[in-house]
Amino acid sequence: MTRTSTRTTLVLALTAAMAALTVNPATAANGTVGQRETVCAQDLFVRVTAPHGAWMGTLYRGQTFLVEEAGGDWVYGFAYGDINRRGWVQNGWFC
Repeated sequence: MTRTSTRTTLVLALTAAMAALTVNPATAANGTVGQRETVCAQDLFVRVTAPHGAWMGTLYRGQTFLVEEAGGDWVYGFAYGDINRRGWVQNGWFC
């Protein structure tokens, strides 16, 4: 085997290994009223009284949020996890 073909084989093997280890990103979706949704975002801020309101805490990927009201860009409901309170989160970040 020549030096060039050895290098090519190594590059192809490393490329295949990297492709096998690459995780496809989750596709985010809007929340559905009555559903306990899983957060797909890395982090999702929970607001206390209104959209764009005061920050209460953060939900992290894999934590859940029960959607009680949906209206466009924001949803209201119960944030499980460390927060365990009702609040507003930006819509479109659920699995």
